[in-house]
Amino acid sequence: MLSAAIITGLGLGSMYALLALGFHITYIVSKTVNFAQGSAMMVGAVVAYTFCITWGFPYWVAFFITLIICAIYGLAIERFLVRPFASKGSEAWLMATVAGGILVDNLALFSFGKEPRQFVSEFASLNVDIFNGNISALQIIIPLVGVAITVSLVLVGKYTRLGKVLQACVQNPQSAQLMGINVSRVVAISFAISTVFAAIAGILIAPLFAVHSDMGTLFGLKAFAVAILGGIASAYGVFMAGLIFGLLEAIVTIYFGSAFTQIITFTLVIVALAIKPNGLFGKNQEVKV
Repeated sequence: MLSAAIITGLGLGSMYALLALGFHITYIVSKTVNFAQGSAMMVGAVVAYTFCITWGFPYWVAFFITLIICAIYGLAIERFLVRPFASKGSEAWLMATVAGGILVDNLALFSFGKEPRQFVSEFASLNVDIFNGNISALQIIIPLVGVAITVSLVLVGKYTRLGKVLQACVQNPQSAQLMGINVSRVVAISFAISTVFAAIAGILIAPLFAVHSDMGTLFGLKAFAVAILGGIASAYGVFMAGLIFGLLEAIVTIYFGSAFTQIITFTLVIVALAIKPNGLFGKNQEVKV
C-alpha cells in the first residue's frame, strides 16, 4: 500500500510541479504570476482531447498543436490581462488573470460540455510492474518530464546567455532596455512558456483523470501552494515541493481517506510557511541600501 502511495504521489507531485514551474518562470522574469494557470492546464487537456479523440488526429500531432494554442493563450494573457496593469505599477493584473481564467473555464463549459470525458491514450493503456503492482506508464513518464524541465530551467538560468537576459529583466528592467533587451517581449515569452508547462501537465494527466471544464481549478490552487512552499524563485525548490506535496497527499488519502486530504495537506503547508516564510527551499532576499 505504501509503495502504491509513493508511486501515485510522485506522479501527482510532478504534475503539480509542472504547473508551479509556470508560476516560477513568470515570477523570476516579471515579478507577476498567471492565476489562470489552472485554466491553461484545462485548455491543454480539452484541446488535446478534441484533436485526438473527437477529430482523430494522431496523438503527437494533437500534442504539438495543443502546445502552440496554449502558447498563444499565454501571450494573450500577458498582453491583455497583465501588461496594461503592470506597466502602470498596478497589481490589478492579479484579479484580471483570475477573471480571465474563470472566463475561459466557462467558455469551455459551454463549448466542450459539462460531462467529464475519458481521454483514452496509448500511454495510459501501458502498464509497468513495480513493487509487485501494476501502474500506468504515465505515472513514470510524468516525473521524468518534470525532472527534465526542472534541470533545463536550472541549466539555462545558470549557464546560458538567455538566463542572464532573464536575470537582467527582473533585476533592472530599465538598464536591460538600455542594453538592447526587449523586456516586454521577454516577459511575453515567459507567459507563453508558463502556459505550455500547464498544457503539458494537462495532456499528461488527462488520461489518468476525467477531462472537464473545471478540472484545472483545484490543480491550479494546489500548484500555487507548491510554488510558494518551495520558494517561487527556485526551480529546484518548486519541483521538490511538488514531489513533497504529491507524496503527502497520496499517503494521507490512502491512510486517512480522501475526506481528510485537503485538510491535512493545506494545514501542513500553512505550518511549513509559518516556520519558513520564504519557502522550504527559498532564500532570504538581500535588500541593498
